[in-house]
Amino acid sequence: MTALLAFLPIAVVGVLLVGFRLPASRAMPVSYLVAAGLALFVWQVPGAKVAAATVKGLTVTVQLLYIIFGAILLLNTLKHSGALAVIRNGFTNISADRRVQVIIIAWLFGAFIEGAAGFGTPAAVTVPLMVGLGFPAMAAVVAGMIIQSTPVSFGAVGTPILVGVNKGLAGDESVQTAVADMGFGQWDGFLAFVGFKVALLHAIVGTLIPLLLVVFVTRFFGKNKSAREGLAVWPFALFASFALTVPYVLVAGFLGPEFPSLLGALIGLAIVVPVAKRGWLMPKGEPWDFPPRAEWEAGWMGGVEIDLKSSQAGGSAKVGAFAAWLPYLLVAALLVVSRLSALPFAAWLKAVELKWSGIFETAIDASLQPLYLPGTVFVVVSLIAVALHRMNGPAVRAAWGESLKTTAKASVALLFTVPMVQVFLNTDGGLAGYEKMPIALANGVAALAGEAYPLLAPVVGGFGAFVAGSNTISNMMFSLFQFEVGVRIGVDATWMVALQAVGGAAGNVICVHNVVAASAVVGLTGREGDVIRKTMLVFAYYALAAGVIGFGFLKLGLLGSGG
Repeated sequence: MTALLAFLPIAVVGVLLVGFRLPASRAMPVSYLVAAGLALFVWQVPGAKVAAATVKGLTVTVQLLYIIFGAILLLNTLKHSGALAVIRNGFTNISADRRVQVIIIAWLFGAFIEGAAGFGTPAAVTVPLMVGLGFPAMAAVVAGMIIQSTPVSFGAVGTPILVGVNKGLAGDESVQTAVADMGFGQWDGFLAFVGFKVALLHAIVGTLIPLLLVVFVTRFFGKNKSAREGLAVWPFALFASFALTVPYVLVAGFLGPEFPSLLGALIGLAIVVPVAKRGWLMPKGEPWDFPPRAEWEAGWMGGVEIDLKSSQAGGSAKVGAFAAWLPYLLVAALLVVSRLSALPFAAWLKAVELKWSGIFETAIDASLQPLYLPGTVFVVVSLIAVALHRMNGPAVRAAWGESLKTTAKASVALLFTVPMVQVFLNTDGGLAGYEKMPIALANGVAALAGEAYPLLAPVVGGFGAFVAGSNTISNMMFSLFQFEVGVRIGVDATWMVALQAVGGAAGNVICVHNVVAASAVVGLTGREGDVIRKTMLVFAYYALAAGVIGFGFLKLGLLGSGG
């Protein structure tokens, strides 16, 4: 019964967003009230703790809105300076085929940004870039969400493994004993071993992601609504997949969890772009394109208009190709430099912190590190672009004004989405004596599945990311649970943790506040349910395929837990 009740806030989101097609701005307040009501009256969590969790959620919301604003500001700055028109021409020179463009931008460039920054940043960068290149806003958001799967476990320089799995397991004595019994002399070696298993699962399941990406684009947004037009580029799509996933696995095996997505994507870009320029592995015929804009369905278009014909009005000089791309290169470079632990910049930026410890005399803390947020990188690079592209005052004011308006539209949904998540996560310690909602839900799934549970382990991780909005948080919540279930049913517990991490990554594809944020960047607020209805298919494939493959590895005893 507690598992069913814990599922209720998630079910409300699904029914209202996907079933009734309500915008998130209307669905999420209802979900928040359901979660808060359950916390107060069923779990009997003190009101002060529910209020503190809500405040923490609002703090996270401010951070998300800042990232959204920064991403939109960079887009609008480049639009008004004329740089976006130059970037579009550059991609057309690589290939005029939209199927190739979406693989290069979303799959490869998006994976690189994920490896550098994580936490929804790839969508904030790639989605507006695709819209600027002429993609329908809905197509760009769906593509930006689909790729937030394979690279996510090693996003933000390995944070979901090095922080999520690490903090989820490190404090438990039984885990420490079990890890020592496996032969791991050092904890870092254990994390690296789990990370390699995660990379292997992702590489197998993620092989089809670029192909699914183009199939979704042609099936839902093409003139002929044809999946066959997407399948026609299967040689190029699989080539682009292996160009990333092969180095990705090798890096995980030899260098550890920090760099698989980062280096895998860079190597993939270096391999795939020259092949795309030569038109190799592509079917003969005219390049595939979207129908004329006049024929687009109303639901495809967002509130961010990209008028490239008049885009030179805000710059006093013609923008060259290198100068046009330089802001995005700066974003990537600054994200990497500011997140490498070997360099001092991360510590310097994190030193500026606003923190509220023990909110309302509870154990819940909230903090904000404004200089470390990706939003600061976006804003700084936008200001650099103003000078670099010699923009005039009216163009700068237009970029800022449009960005503020678009961000404001996203605020209502996020003001309820993230507090709901925090209430859901902070339901332990209630007078009813129940375990907190995520654990109660996971216990219910495990009890139903029994020895077949490994098949569903990624689904549990995915639902953790769905509500928490983060693979890292999902791993913190469920890694210990997954490990203990593995011990209980007599299977290799390291594979169970790997399945958790893979499922948690896949959950980002359907995560509500990621969808809200990605939609807001291109002015598509209110259509979140339409996005999730499509990306849910990708999540189902990813989670179930990972479960089947992991279950097979367990039965065959492959890559056991010996250190």
